Amino acid sequence: MKFIDEAIITVESGKGGSGCVSFRREKFIPKGGPDGGDGGRGGDVILLATSEKNTLYHFRNKTHFKAPAGRNGAGKNRSGKNGSDLIILVPPGTVVQDLDSNQILEDLVKTGEKIIVAKGGRGGKGNAHFKTSTHQSPKFSQPGESGQTRAFRLELKLIADVGIVGLPNAGKSTLIRAISSAKPKVADYPFTTLVPILGVVYPKHGDPFIVADIPGLIEGAHEGAGLGIRFLKHIERTRVLVHLIDAAAVNPSNAVAAYEMVNRELFSYHPALAQKKQLVVLNKMDLPDAEPCANAFEKAIRPVRPIRISARTGRGIEALKDIIFKLLQGACS
Repeated sequence: MKFIDEAIITVESGKGGSGCVSFRREKFIPKGGPDGGDGGRGGDVILLATSEKNTLYHFRNKTHFKAPAGRNGAGKNRSGKNGSDLIILVPPGTVVQDLDSNQILEDLVKTGEKIIVAKGGRGGKGNAHFKTSTHQSPKFSQPGESGQTRAFRLELKLIADVGIVGLPNAGKSTLIRAISSAKPKVADYPFTTLVPILGVVYPKHGDPFIVADIPGLIEGAHEGAGLGIRFLKHIERTRVLVHLIDAAAVNPSNAVAAYEMVNRELFSYHPALAQKKQLVVLNKMDLPDAEPCANAFEKAIRPVRPIRISARTGRGIEALKDIIFKLLQGACS
């Protein structure tokens, strides 16, 4: 299934049913009074976050939604049936924005959270409501109220505890395969990962946590270069960032250039990203040239102490999982 994280939808709530004009017509009661019932309320349109959805793909071909109308009232003071509410399912992490005002209405983070985005029209009153001492036989009723038509922009921001960031070919996909059950495509060319990948990590002790492999950043990503701004938003909710670096690709004469560039892109997109806890990890330590390059990087980045791993061979993976778990515990305190 294709990953889609943005959609524009139009919703229309149900029209209220009309009230009824009716008079009692029973044997031996020649002048029965008004008995027209009320119209039913139109159905609301509700957005509901559910774990059944993990993308906005289901809006690719269907973008207009309409709730049922309320039924008209009837004689003998019978009220019309209310229109049923229309519930639209969205994945947790969906931000709902009104297109007319550009206002963010809701951020549906947790499963079960919901928002009424269009209220159904009120049902009209039947003529029984309008009988007075001076007006015994009202021959009118209220029409049902129209429903609301509104347009929204839905934006999905993945909910993950940990975001793995770094340049293309840093080994992010290999790492997420090594520490979780996720199976992203792995190859040696830029932008192998075209969509964010989520994986669940089970540490030796403590609760599992979710990691997101964010597609590779390049210079100018915050302005849309490369895969750019489309996927930077998916690390906004994370509590810890794992900054993965290809140790063998480090240039000893300017060892932290790539590291600083990625951090600039994060800050330029949203300054709050620079405040997140960040674990620096040197990957591909199994390659022949990695050791001297890693030494040069560590010397340039002091007092930060990177973790050395090889996602391909499994070196340092268990220790890395434990360190990430402890960082998450600290982020919660």
